[in-house]
Amino acid sequence: MNINNFDFDLPEELIAQTPLEQRSQSRLLVLDKDKQTMEDKHFFNIIDELNTGDALVLNNTRVLPARLFGVKPDTQGHVELLLLKNTQNDQWETLAKPAKRMKKGQELIFGDGRLKAAVIEELEHGGRIVEFSYDGIFLEILESLGQMPLPPYIHEKLENQERYQTVYAKENGSAAAPTAGLHFTPELLEKIKEKGVKIVELTLHVGLGTFRPVSVDDVDEHHMHSEFYQLTEKSAHQLNQVKSNGGRIIAVGTTSIRTLETIGSKFDGEIQADSGWTDIFIKPGYEFKVVDAFSTNFHLPKSTLVMLVSSFAGRDFILEAYQHAIDEKYRFFSFGDAMFVK
Repeated sequence: MNINNFDFDLPEELIAQTPLEQRSQSRLLVLDKDKQTMEDKHFFNIIDELNTGDALVLNNTRVLPARLFGVKPDTQGHVELLLLKNTQNDQWETLAKPAKRMKKGQELIFGDGRLKAAVIEELEHGGRIVEFSYDGIFLEILESLGQMPLPPYIHEKLENQERYQTVYAKENGSAAAPTAGLHFTPELLEKIKEKGVKIVELTLHVGLGTFRPVSVDDVDEHHMHSEFYQLTEKSAHQLNQVKSNGGRIIAVGTTSIRTLETIGSKFDGEIQADSGWTDIFIKPGYEFKVVDAFSTNFHLPKSTLVMLVSSFAGRDFILEAYQHAIDEKYRFFSFGDAMFVK
Protein backbone atom coordinates (compact mmCIF):
# COMPACT_ATOMS: atom_id res chain seq x y z
CA MET A 1 0.00 0.00 0.00
CA ASN A 2 1.69 3.18 -1.20
CA ILE A 3 1.71 6.38 0.87
CA ASN A 4 0.69 8.41 -2.19
CA ASN A 5 -2.71 6.68 -2.14
CA PHE A 6 -3.54 8.93 0.83
CA ASP A 7 -2.34 12.21 -0.64
CA PHE A 8 -4.46 15.23 -1.56
CA ASP A 9 -3.84 18.88 -2.39
CA LEU A 10 -4.67 21.16 0.50
CA PRO A 11 -4.56 24.96 0.04
CA GLU A 12 -2.48 26.44 2.85
CA GLU A 13 -5.12 29.05 3.63
CA LEU A 14 -7.45 26.29 4.87
CA ILE A 15 -5.11 25.38 7.74
CA ALA A 16 -6.81 26.96 10.76
CA GLN A 17 -4.36 29.14 12.70
CA THR A 18 -6.62 30.10 15.60
CA PRO A 19 -9.60 28.47 17.32
CA LEU A 20 -13.10 29.84 16.81
CA GLU A 21 -14.44 32.07 19.55
CA GLN A 22 -17.25 29.58 20.21
CA ARG A 23 -16.03 25.98 20.31
CA SER A 24 -19.21 24.28 19.08
CA GLN A 25 -19.71 26.71 16.16
CA SER A 26 -17.22 24.72 14.06
CA ARG A 27 -18.60 23.07 10.95
CA LEU A 28 -19.37 19.35 10.91
CA LEU A 29 -19.38 17.13 7.82
CA VAL A 30 -21.58 14.11 8.50
CA LEU A 31 -20.63 10.99 6.54
CA ASP A 32 -22.73 7.83 6.21
CA LYS A 33 -20.38 5.11 4.94
CA ASP A 34 -23.20 2.68 4.09
CA LYS A 35 -25.33 5.16 2.17
CA GLN A 36 -22.22 6.95 0.83
CA THR A 37 -23.77 10.32 1.66
CA MET A 38 -22.36 13.50 3.17
CA GLU A 39 -24.14 16.44 4.77
CA ASP A 40 -22.89 19.87 5.88
CA LYS A 41 -23.84 20.82 9.44
CA HIS A 42 -22.39 22.57 12.51
CA PHE A 43 -20.71 20.81 15.38
CA PHE A 44 -23.55 21.53 17.82
CA ASN A 45 -25.69 19.37 15.48
CA ILE A 46 -23.70 16.31 16.61
CA ILE A 47 -26.41 15.73 19.19
CA ASP A 48 -28.75 14.80 16.31
CA GLU A 49 -26.34 11.99 15.34
CA LEU A 50 -26.37 10.47 18.83
CA ASN A 51 -29.14 8.14 20.00
CA THR A 52 -30.47 7.50 23.48
CA GLY A 53 -28.49 4.55 24.84
CA ASP A 54 -25.29 5.30 22.89
CA ALA A 55 -21.93 5.86 24.58
CA LEU A 56 -19.82 8.91 23.70
CA VAL A 57 -16.19 8.14 24.55
CA LEU A 58 -13.90 11.06 25.46
CA ASN A 59 -10.12 11.12 25.92
CA ASN A 60 -9.57 13.06 29.15
CA THR A 61 -5.82 13.60 28.72
CA ARG A 62 -4.46 17.05 29.47
CA VAL A 63 -1.67 18.69 27.46
CA LEU A 64 1.46 19.56 29.40
CA PRO A 65 3.09 22.96 28.72
CA ALA A 66 5.81 20.71 27.37
CA ARG A 67 7.95 23.08 25.29
CA LEU A 68 10.95 24.33 27.27
CA PHE A 69 13.47 26.98 26.18
CA GLY A 70 16.82 27.12 27.90
CA VAL A 71 20.57 27.46 27.50
CA LYS A 72 23.72 25.36 27.64
CA PRO A 73 25.69 26.75 30.60
CA ASP A 74 29.06 26.11 28.95
CA THR A 75 28.34 28.13 25.78
CA GLN A 76 25.09 30.00 26.57
CA GLY A 77 23.74 28.51 23.33
CA HIS A 78 19.95 28.42 23.13
CA VAL A 79 18.21 25.05 23.30
CA GLU A 80 14.65 23.77 23.07
CA LEU A 81 13.12 20.58 24.45
CA LEU A 82 9.69 19.15 23.74
CA LEU A 83 8.73 16.69 26.48
CA LEU A 84 7.13 13.58 25.01
CA LYS A 85 7.08 10.78 27.55
CA ASN A 86 7.95 10.36 31.22
CA THR A 87 10.03 7.17 31.03
CA GLN A 88 10.92 6.85 34.73
CA ASN A 89 11.12 9.14 37.75
CA ASP A 90 12.61 12.43 36.47
CA GLN A 91 13.68 11.02 33.10
CA TRP A 92 11.83 12.13 29.96
CA GLU A 93 11.97 11.28 26.29
CA THR A 94 12.18 14.57 24.40
CA LEU A 95 12.62 16.11 20.98
CA ALA A 96 15.68 18.35 21.13
CA LYS A 97 16.74 21.39 19.08
CA PRO A 98 19.45 21.72 17.97
CA ALA A 99 19.88 18.00 18.62
CA LYS A 100 23.36 17.78 17.08
CA ARG A 101 24.67 20.06 19.82
CA MET A 102 23.10 18.08 22.65
CA LYS A 103 25.38 15.10 23.14
CA LYS A 104 25.24 12.64 26.02
CA GLY A 105 26.39 14.39 29.21
CA GLN A 106 25.34 17.88 28.08
CA GLU A 107 23.88 20.00 30.86
CA LEU A 108 20.93 22.36 30.27
CA ILE A 109 19.42 25.18 32.33
CA PHE A 110 15.85 26.53 32.09
CA GLY A 111 14.37 29.74 33.43
CA ASP A 112 16.19 31.15 36.44
CA GLY A 113 17.94 27.84 37.10
CA ARG A 114 15.11 26.28 39.10
CA LEU A 115 15.04 23.54 36.46
CA LYS A 116 18.12 21.78 35.15
CA ALA A 117 18.60 18.75 32.92
CA ALA A 118 21.32 16.43 31.70
CA VAL A 119 21.25 14.46 28.44
CA ILE A 120 21.66 10.79 29.37
CA GLU A 121 20.87 9.08 26.04
CA GLU A 122 20.85 10.04 22.36
CA LEU A 123 18.01 8.70 20.20
CA GLU A 124 17.39 8.93 16.46
CA HIS A 125 15.45 11.72 14.72
CA GLY A 126 16.49 14.35 17.28
CA GLY A 127 15.26 12.39 20.27
CA ARG A 128 17.02 12.69 23.62
CA ILE A 129 16.44 11.13 27.04
CA VAL A 130 17.09 13.78 29.68
CA GLU A 131 17.03 13.68 33.46
CA PHE A 132 15.69 16.74 35.27
CA SER A 133 16.81 18.10 38.62
CA TYR A 134 14.85 20.75 40.56
CA ASP A 135 13.59 21.90 43.95
CA GLY A 136 9.83 21.68 44.46
CA ILE A 137 7.09 20.04 42.40
CA PHE A 138 7.98 19.29 38.78
CA LEU A 139 4.54 19.95 37.27
CA GLU A 140 4.28 23.31 39.04
CA ILE A 141 7.69 24.34 37.70
CA LEU A 142 6.69 23.15 34.23
CA GLU A 143 3.48 25.21 34.40
CA SER A 144 5.51 28.35 35.12
CA LEU A 145 8.34 27.77 32.61
CA GLY A 146 6.84 25.69 29.81
CA GLN A 147 4.86 26.75 26.75
CA MET A 148 2.01 24.94 25.03
CA PRO A 149 3.44 22.66 22.28
CA LEU A 150 1.36 23.79 19.30
CA PRO A 151 1.81 21.80 16.07
CA PRO A 152 4.41 23.17 13.61
CA TYR A 153 1.77 24.22 11.05
CA ILE A 154 0.25 26.74 13.51
CA HIS A 155 2.14 30.02 13.23
CA GLU A 156 -0.19 32.34 15.17
CA LYS A 157 0.30 32.90 18.89
CA LEU A 158 -2.36 31.27 21.05
CA GLU A 159 -3.73 34.01 23.32
CA ASN A 160 -5.63 31.65 25.65
CA GLN A 161 -3.67 28.47 26.46
CA GLU A 162 -6.86 26.69 27.58
CA ARG A 163 -8.16 26.72 24.01
CA TYR A 164 -5.64 23.95 23.28
CA GLN A 165 -7.25 21.86 26.04
CA THR A 166 -10.60 20.08 25.94
CA VAL A 167 -13.12 21.26 28.52
CA TYR A 168 -12.91 17.81 30.14
CA ALA A 169 -9.09 17.52 30.23
CA LYS A 170 -7.84 16.26 33.60
CA GLU A 171 -5.05 13.64 33.30
CA ASN A 172 -1.69 15.37 32.73
CA GLY A 173 0.59 13.71 30.21
CA SER A 174 0.08 14.68 26.54
CA ALA A 175 2.47 16.37 24.15
CA ALA A 176 -0.50 17.40 21.95
CA ALA A 177 -4.24 17.83 22.36
CA PRO A 178 -6.80 15.22 21.30
CA THR A 179 -8.17 17.88 18.98
CA ALA A 180 -11.48 16.24 18.03
CA GLY A 181 -12.61 17.06 21.56
CA LEU A 182 -11.88 20.79 21.29
CA HIS A 183 -15.35 21.40 19.79
CA PHE A 184 -17.30 20.37 22.90
CA THR A 185 -18.60 22.84 25.47
CA PRO A 186 -19.91 21.96 28.95
CA GLU A 187 -23.38 23.03 27.75
CA LEU A 188 -23.29 20.72 24.72
CA LEU A 189 -22.09 17.79 26.82
CA GLU A 190 -24.91 18.43 29.29
CA LYS A 191 -27.50 18.37 26.49
CA ILE A 192 -26.01 15.10 25.20
CA LYS A 193 -26.33 13.58 28.69
CA GLU A 194 -29.93 14.80 28.94
CA LYS A 195 -30.68 12.94 25.70
CA GLY A 196 -29.72 9.71 27.44
CA VAL A 197 -26.26 9.29 25.94
CA LYS A 198 -23.67 7.85 28.33
CA ILE A 199 -20.49 9.95 28.58
CA VAL A 200 -17.53 7.62 29.11
CA GLU A 201 -13.91 8.67 29.68
CA LEU A 202 -10.61 7.00 28.87
CA THR A 203 -7.03 8.26 28.72
CA LEU A 204 -4.45 8.16 25.95
CA HIS A 205 -1.47 10.47 26.31
CA VAL A 206 -0.69 11.79 22.84
CA GLY A 207 3.02 11.40 22.11
CA LEU A 208 5.74 11.42 19.51
CA GLY A 209 3.72 9.93 16.65
CA THR A 210 1.78 13.19 16.38
CA PHE A 211 4.94 15.04 15.35
CA ARG A 212 6.48 12.56 12.95
CA PRO A 213 5.32 12.11 9.35
CA VAL A 214 5.29 8.78 7.57
CA SER A 215 8.78 8.57 6.06
CA VAL A 216 8.41 5.37 4.01
CA ASP A 217 6.72 4.84 0.65
CA ASP A 218 5.27 1.46 1.68
CA VAL A 219 2.72 2.09 4.43
CA ASP A 220 3.20 -1.44 5.79
CA GLU A 221 6.78 -0.57 6.74
CA HIS A 222 5.74 2.33 8.99
CA HIS A 223 6.01 1.77 12.75
CA MET A 224 3.87 3.78 15.15
CA HIS A 225 5.38 5.28 18.29
CA SER A 226 3.89 3.82 21.47
CA GLU A 227 1.56 5.87 23.68
CA PHE A 228 0.20 5.19 27.17
CA TYR A 229 -3.52 4.40 27.54
CA GLN A 230 -5.88 3.52 30.36
CA LEU A 231 -9.50 2.36 30.57
CA THR A 232 -10.86 2.09 34.11
CA GLU A 233 -13.15 -0.61 35.52
CA LYS A 234 -15.97 1.94 35.70
CA SER A 235 -15.59 2.95 32.03
CA ALA A 236 -15.30 -0.67 30.86
CA HIS A 237 -18.49 -1.51 32.76
CA GLN A 238 -20.34 1.45 31.24
CA LEU A 239 -19.29 0.47 27.71
CA ASN A 240 -20.27 -3.17 28.19
CA GLN A 241 -23.65 -2.05 29.52
CA VAL A 242 -24.22 0.09 26.44
CA LYS A 243 -23.20 -2.75 24.12
CA SER A 244 -25.43 -5.30 25.86
CA ASN A 245 -28.38 -2.91 25.54
CA GLY A 246 -27.82 -2.48 21.80
CA GLY A 247 -26.30 1.02 21.95
CA ARG A 248 -23.42 2.22 19.81
CA ILE A 249 -19.92 3.06 20.97
CA ILE A 250 -19.02 6.43 19.47
CA ALA A 251 -15.43 7.58 19.84
CA VAL A 252 -14.36 11.23 19.95
CA GLY A 253 -11.12 11.39 18.01
CA THR A 254 -8.54 8.98 16.69
CA THR A 255 -6.91 8.67 20.13
CA SER A 256 -10.13 7.24 21.60
CA ILE A 257 -10.47 4.95 18.58
CA ARG A 258 -6.92 3.64 18.99
CA THR A 259 -7.43 2.98 22.71
CA LEU A 260 -10.71 1.13 22.24
CA GLU A 261 -9.43 -0.90 19.30
CA THR A 262 -6.20 -1.76 21.16
CA ILE A 263 -8.29 -3.23 23.96
CA GLY A 264 -10.68 -4.93 21.53
CA SER A 265 -7.75 -6.50 19.67
CA LYS A 266 -6.12 -7.63 22.92
CA PHE A 267 -9.27 -9.27 24.34
CA ASP A 268 -10.85 -10.76 21.18
CA GLY A 269 -13.46 -8.05 20.77
CA GLU A 270 -14.28 -7.82 24.47
CA ILE A 271 -14.02 -4.58 26.44
CA GLN A 272 -12.04 -4.90 29.65
CA ALA A 273 -10.36 -2.46 32.02
CA ASP A 274 -6.77 -2.20 30.90
CA SER A 275 -3.72 0.05 30.76
CA GLY A 276 -0.39 -0.07 28.98
CA TRP A 277 1.37 1.13 25.83
CA THR A 278 -0.10 0.91 22.37
CA ASP A 279 1.50 1.22 18.95
CA ILE A 280 -1.57 0.01 17.04
CA PHE A 281 -1.56 1.14 13.40
CA ILE A 282 -5.10 1.13 11.98
CA LYS A 283 -5.02 1.19 8.20
CA PRO A 284 -7.22 -0.15 5.36
CA GLY A 285 -7.79 -3.86 5.84
CA TYR A 286 -8.25 -3.51 9.59
CA GLU A 287 -11.54 -4.88 10.99
CA PHE A 288 -13.05 -2.71 13.72
CA LYS A 289 -13.92 -4.60 16.90
CA VAL A 290 -15.37 -1.97 19.23
CA VAL A 291 -16.05 1.42 17.60
CA ASP A 292 -19.35 1.93 15.73
CA ALA A 293 -18.99 5.63 14.78
CA PHE A 294 -16.73 8.57 15.58
CA SER A 295 -16.01 12.26 15.24
CA THR A 296 -12.61 13.54 14.14
CA ASN A 297 -10.94 16.61 12.66
CA PHE A 298 -9.54 16.85 9.11
CA HIS A 299 -6.00 15.50 9.02
CA LEU A 300 -2.70 15.97 7.18
CA PRO A 301 -2.23 14.47 3.70
CA LYS A 302 -0.43 11.10 3.76
CA SER A 303 -0.85 10.82 7.54
CA THR A 304 -1.62 7.70 9.57
CA LEU A 305 -4.80 9.45 10.72
CA VAL A 306 -6.16 9.71 7.16
CA MET A 307 -5.38 5.99 6.85
CA LEU A 308 -7.27 5.24 10.07
CA VAL A 309 -10.38 7.10 8.92
CA SER A 310 -10.09 5.43 5.50
CA SER A 311 -9.96 1.99 7.13
CA PHE A 312 -13.40 2.65 8.64
CA ALA A 313 -15.22 4.30 5.75
CA GLY A 314 -13.16 3.41 2.66
CA ARG A 315 -10.31 5.38 1.08
CA ASP A 316 -12.24 6.58 -1.97
CA PHE A 317 -15.18 7.84 0.09
CA ILE A 318 -12.90 9.62 2.59
CA LEU A 319 -10.84 11.30 -0.12
CA GLU A 320 -14.08 12.37 -1.80
CA ALA A 321 -15.22 13.84 1.53
CA TYR A 322 -11.91 15.65 1.97
CA GLN A 323 -12.25 17.14 -1.51
CA HIS A 324 -15.77 18.28 -0.62
CA ALA A 325 -14.39 19.89 2.55
CA ILE A 326 -11.71 21.68 0.52
CA ASP A 327 -14.24 22.88 -2.07
CA GLU A 328 -16.53 24.14 0.72
CA LYS A 329 -13.58 25.78 2.49
CA TYR A 330 -13.76 23.83 5.72
CA ARG A 331 -10.98 24.64 8.21
CA PHE A 332 -8.33 21.92 8.61
CA PHE A 333 -6.18 20.38 11.36
CA SER A 334 -6.00 21.07 15.11
CA PHE A 335 -8.13 24.24 15.28
CA GLY A 336 -10.23 23.31 12.28
CA ASP A 337 -13.64 21.79 11.63
CA ALA A 338 -14.77 18.20 12.17
CA MET A 339 -16.44 15.23 10.55
CA PHE A 340 -18.79 12.66 12.04
CA VAL A 341 -18.46 9.22 10.44
CA LYS A 342 -21.11 6.55 10.93
